[in-house]
Amino acid sequence: MKFLDLFAGIGGFRLGLEQAGHECVGFCEIDKFAQNSYKAIHNTEGEREYHDITTVSNEEWRTLRGTVELICGGFPCQAFSIAGKRKGFLDETRGTLFFEIARAAEQIKPRTLFLENVRGLLSHDKGRTFRTIISTLDELGYDAEWQILNSKNFGVPQNRERVFIIGHLRGERGREVFPITRENSGAIDVVNKESGMPRETNRVYSSEGLSPTLNTMQGGGREPKIAIKIKEATKQGYAIAEQGDSINFSLPNSKTRRGRVGKQVAQTLDTSCNQAVVVKNPLKGKTNNGWHFEQNVFDIEGLARTLKAGGGSGNIPKIVQKPRGFNKGGEHEVAPTLSSNSWQENNLLKSGIRIRKLTPRECWRLQGFPDWAFDKAQEVNSNSQLYKQAGNSVTVPVIYEIVRRFE
Repeated sequence: MKFLDLFAGIGGFRLGLEQAGHECVGFCEIDKFAQNSYKAIHNTEGEREYHDITTVSNEEWRTLRGTVELICGGFPCQAFSIAGKRKGFLDETRGTLFFEIARAAEQIKPRTLFLENVRGLLSHDKGRTFRTIISTLDELGYDAEWQILNSKNFGVPQNRERVFIIGHLRGERGREVFPITRENSGAIDVVNKESGMPRETNRVYSSEGLSPTLNTMQGGGREPKIAIKIKEATKQGYAIAEQGDSINFSLPNSKTRRGRVGKQVAQTLDTSCNQAVVVKNPLKGKTNNGWHFEQNVFDIEGLARTLKAGGGSGNIPKIVQKPRGFNKGGEHEVAPTLSSNSWQENNLLKSGIRIRKLTPRECWRLQGFPDWAFDKAQEVNSNSQLYKQAGNSVTVPVIYEIVRRFE
């Protein structure tokens, strides 16, 4: 099918759709930095290009009728008013960016709509927001189906739950896409079909919460495991992070949040991508302050081999690098080691543990982007923008698994 890519970002929808054999005829993205990455990654020559979707007229959208068969987009979730006069989507969704998708669909009449949003959309305003969206699609002539899917079940080590909505134009409806289950897909292990409030992800860690390491006797073997305590505002007061686990360290000064350690999986990426990974740092000898270490870091394939979808421990590949800061653009891209103060850092290192921030490349991998795509985007954007773009994107393998079922 020929598709229009709305709220395009860096083209996560596009990559998945193209992998399944579909063709992009136009895209819309307002952020200039995301535009730079999008056009660096994708061949957009001859395509319709839009920036601010609110400025595209109905007449211009109608010129795509008969050409565009699918509209896709992960629209930002703004508050929906429920105090309107109940005159349909013009009244109930105006002022939201979902309205812009509805407006484009009304003018273009594609036979398929493919939308994505956060899991919390289902429970926002006690479910009224989602009911407004579904009723709006119904009013426009689309029968809707939806499902919550988690990226960690599609071959990428990221715990990211999102709701996906498929709208079928009435009278031209193809086969149903959902549910995607273990039985009908070899790509996933578990399908989350729960409803209600989203589970707490992206929890926060205090910078003071990194304690000296401790030994545990967990698991099937009796051998000690190296681990660290991560402070959290719970009765226990901490969570345990072991080698290969991820740690979210957003808002480091907060003392009211519960910590969340990703067990061999990254937590949901946000626009800051403030996540770290626990890596092993074996001792090598002594220096003038008593210790000397080799800094073992992940090579460019390391994250995917270490953080595994569905859990599991697995070996950690390592290369030896000088313990310096961020090696921008290098073949082995390493983020600086994270520490709260020298005392804590020394205690961590003496036990063979180091915590380092995920690199932009690793964050893009967590969204399923190939390295060649990241390399092209890196040429036109800063690291801060690359982090933001990863956090805003959809996960490519999830998109592919859905759209390969389209007729």
